[in-house]
Amino acid sequence: MAQKTDNNRELWILGLKPGQEREQIITSYLTTAGYSSRLGQIEDLAAGRPLGIILDISPFSDDGWGLLLRIKSDPAICNIPVLPIFLSEKGKVGGVFPVAGFFTMPVDEHYLLERLAVYGLTEEAETWDLQALVVSRTGEEKLSKAVESVGFEVVKGYTGKEAMALASIHPKYMAFCSMMLSDMSAFELLEKFRIYPYSRNTPMFILLKAEMKEGERVAMSREIAHLVSKKQLTCEEFLGYLRRRE
Repeated sequence: MAQKTDNNRELWILGLKPGQEREQIITSYLTTAGYSSRLGQIEDLAAGRPLGIILDISPFSDDGWGLLLRIKSDPAICNIPVLPIFLSEKGKVGGVFPVAGFFTMPVDEHYLLERLAVYGLTEEAETWDLQALVVSRTGEEKLSKAVESVGFEVVKGYTGKEAMALASIHPKYMAFCSMMLSDMSAFELLEKFRIYPYSRNTPMFILLKAEMKEGERVAMSREIAHLVSKKQLTCEEFLGYLRRRE
């Protein structure tokens, strides 16, 4: 795979073992959109500072969930954007999950508010009556208070179905969701949000446990496998999640 020296235009692909060539399809898609890309290693992220990370979290990945936790737990690299995807055993793109970002729990309130400000999500909270949705079995009181402190009204849902109902009653400016709920995963909720006009553009942040056992990681990968298309996403379908670059 040809590499370019302009790292500002480069996306790194993680979660794939070198030599298996599972990256060929996704790399060709990225090239069509004007991006250079390469298989990366987490140990090189701090020095390399890629534009973003394409991360395979399928059951065929090389510990995709473990890599995600390591990235989001490391202050040196946690702000690099991550786009989770599902690659089949042969590298076909089965699904893309365009979350707004990830936070590890328990949340660092200062970091949370700093990132929301960087994303431009706190600018209108004191001017308009805006609601933020928090979806978790525990209610995430610490996170909720932090979000309320910058002017949002926090509405809580404890299941995915309850979150969908709340979003249909009143538009939500943004949402925070635990990775695994009692009735669905956060990625399944994200897919359902994207179906309806009232929630299609709601930014969703995923809340991750700071530590996950291997069994939990495997279970999440299998859960994601139930969401993906049986057929390969076309290049155009995939690029709908990315900005084209000239």
